[in-house]
Amino acid sequence: MRERITVRVLLFDREGRILLMKGRMTHRPTDRGAWFTVGGGADPGETVEDCARREIAEESGFTDVTLGPIVWHRTSPGELPDGERVLLRETYVMAWVPGGEPVRDNWEAHEHDLVDDLRWWTIEDLAACEDRIFPERLLELLPGVAAGRYPETIVDITVRHD
Repeated sequence: MRERITVRVLLFDREGRILLMKGRMTHRPTDRGAWFTVGGGADPGETVEDCARREIAEESGFTDVTLGPIVWHRTSPGELPDGERVLLRETYVMAWVPGGEPVRDNWEAHEHDLVDDLRWWTIEDLAACEDRIFPERLLELLPGVAAGRYPETIVDITVRHD
């Protein structure tokens, strides 16, 4: 299985809210979906920082971005929009924007088809959400990094399903 280097962004506004997208998997287009962070696959030779900035601009329209540290890594099997199965090697990076309403102007066709919502969340509202949320440990780990308590070393948040 091919590895896909992916950058996920914990994108916060000045009010301390995180931007999440709600979408469905390509192979389950009628599924109720899940909330997940902004981000996507890195282009060949692209740095984590460059990928994070590009993905933020493409998926939200925000270009006034301050990047922070990488806080988590996660490895998980996944499926691309064309149906290819890949091993996702995800890097989670902190980032901040002044705020405002995100836009979908630069989305690809499959994103318009499979992403149903894009919105800011307070940690409290997210904790009360009954929908699925990815990564699986987001609710557990988000309050610490949102408060500026970053791990001394990058945390592996892979959930093992043995």
